[in-house]
Amino acid sequence: MDLKLELLERSGNKCELCEGSNPEHTFLVPPDNEENIDKAIILCDTCFKHINDPASGKINHWRSLGNTMWSPTPAVQVVAWRTLNKLKSENWAQDLLNIIYLDEPTMAWANKDSAKEEEDQTNVIHKDSNGATLEAGDTVVLTKDLNVSGAGFTAKRGTAVRNISLVDDHAEQIEGKVNGQQIVILTKYVKKSK
Repeated sequence: MDLKLELLERSGNKCELCEGSNPEHTFLVPPDNEENIDKAIILCDTCFKHINDPASGKINHWRSLGNTMWSPTPAVQVVAWRTLNKLKSENWAQDLLNIIYLDEPTMAWANKDSAKEEEDQTNVIHKDSNGATLEAGDTVVLTKDLNVSGAGFTAKRGTAVRNISLVDDHAEQIEGKVNGQQIVILTKYVKKSK
């Protein structure tokens, strides 16, 4: 049987993270990335787009993890735990982390990728135009007017961008919302706000 069909059958045709209907993406859970039903989950479009950076989407979307983290499927438990860890600055996510239970092998699997991720993140350091280190969740101020291609507006100098996200593999790029649009901003055009 095809892996996607097996996953759809297991999930009852629902996203295994948010329980949304019409899941269409097979996600191989790192670090093994095996095409095996025990090492994969099925996701809706929203979960799939934001799985690597859950804060880049609508944070409240992930509240459904309060239900799905209790899945009997270890791969779902692992991804739920990792996602909650990425959102642990949110009180509700921290509360869920405090009550989630993973058996020893599942916790070891969850931590395996977590340790690699932390190592990768320590290798990429984001600095603003003054050399100050930027962290996810910081507020920055634009130091230059920036034309936002494709959105049809100019982000004005002095605009505060709150709750930024760091682009993991590009030290010179961050993401944030300006005029309600999520955009990528070069770090050389921002100054960390105190």
